[in-house]
Amino acid sequence: MYLYNSATHRKDLFTAHTPGRVEMYTCGPTVYHFAHIGNLRSYIMEDALEKYLRYEGFEVNRVMNITDVGHLSSDADTGEDKMLMGARREHKTVMEIAQFYTGAFFDDCRKLNIRTPDTVQPATGLIPEFIEMVQGLLDKGYAYIAGGNVYFDTSRLQRYHVFFDHDEEDLQVGVREGVEEDLSKRNKNDFVLWFTRSKFEDQALKWDSPWGVGYPGWHIECSAISLKYNGEYLDLHCGGIDNAFPHHTNEIAQSESYLGHPWCPWWFHVHHLNTGDGKMSKSKGEFLTVSLLEQRGYDPLAYRFFCLQSHYRKALVFTWENLDNAQGAYRKLIARVAALRPGDGPVDEAAVAAQREKFKGAVGNDLNTSLGITAVYDALKLAVNDATKLAVLDDFDRVLSLDLTKKAAAKRAEDAKAIAATDASGFTVTGEGDPEIDALVRARAEAKKAGNFAEADRIRDELRKNGVELTDVPGGVIWKRV
Repeated sequence: MYLYNSATHRKDLFTAHTPGRVEMYTCGPTVYHFAHIGNLRSYIMEDALEKYLRYEGFEVNRVMNITDVGHLSSDADTGEDKMLMGARREHKTVMEIAQFYTGAFFDDCRKLNIRTPDTVQPATGLIPEFIEMVQGLLDKGYAYIAGGNVYFDTSRLQRYHVFFDHDEEDLQVGVREGVEEDLSKRNKNDFVLWFTRSKFEDQALKWDSPWGVGYPGWHIECSAISLKYNGEYLDLHCGGIDNAFPHHTNEIAQSESYLGHPWCPWWFHVHHLNTGDGKMSKSKGEFLTVSLLEQRGYDPLAYRFFCLQSHYRKALVFTWENLDNAQGAYRKLIARVAALRPGDGPVDEAAVAAQREKFKGAVGNDLNTSLGITAVYDALKLAVNDATKLAVLDDFDRVLSLDLTKKAAAKRAEDAKAIAATDASGFTVTGEGDPEIDALVRARAEAKKAGNFAEADRIRDELRKNGVELTDVPGGVIWKRV
């Protein structure tokens, strides 16, 4: 697989430290609110990447953190703790908020066919490991204590800005509007490893440490969690492009200083989902969630389809019209798959293998899922039997996870229930093959024909009471159970 690397700004053949096994880390959510669909675009593309690596034959160990403490409203170590903001907003404890929104996040992932990582670690469950790593950085001279907090000393590094070659004088104190300078820092790029004093006297979660009661900084969490579950050599680190600086930059600084050797060679960053007003963000107030899409009648997998149609390194523009187009295309695609006849002959395994290699050539070029979708349409045009086409689609869906054959089978079964029966007069009753209901529908039609509308309405009401809905159409009636 050829993959673009944010750290080298090049697309190269992906390799792992241990041949055949990929140690993969993805930054998880800060669980103070629902994930918006912009957040979830990153997780969809990371899921496709993981599944493609497995498709290529790699063994993948994917680790994800859950941030339930330490992430401040500014990524530059100032502002309010996001978890505390959520707890105050909903008049609940921080842990109640964390538990609820962690559950909501994984519900959204399930609806979007995002595989749960092999290890999911809440930050609050690994405090001793954070303290151990902070102490190690102090012992090695890469950290210092000032104003009661423990800071990482970026002046000790030969190169701090891994992803972007900024001039030192051009760098601002933070990356968010309204950031105030922390006067305890020796250098403006230094960052907090452990808070023991902060402006929130009511900080909900605190732990004993060698430097006093406090809590971890956000950046130390990902490094320590990855070191515990991925080991000293991480192959692939994923996240949204807005995490490249300062979060991922700081992870590299502290991890390599602590370990004394290079840590993670490959960095995968997903670009923003934009609206007409710019990047989607919770800070703007109302934001779009999977639940809202469902309320508006959208299949969550239509949103996955929408995301897969675009390349992960391009900003994706969300409008309701764009999502309508994606859902329409997705439904038509399912209908085309449903028209195929399963079991119409033996599967041509050579044809499946040939299509698999074409799919790898497309998607394996920097996770080009758009070409992966094109491969699906191409498979439907193959000069092979339907059983082979379905086998090819099942193979592709190991990566795309659009449930095409599953949804097509459900549609096929639903369509099979619609059995039409036509009497001598040409009146057609289309339903689910129940003779008693067919007879009542015909009796209603006869009553209407005779002008006995009261009897016709009585039959209709009786059927509705029993969960049967009638639709009058030219030349007959369609009924279905609701």
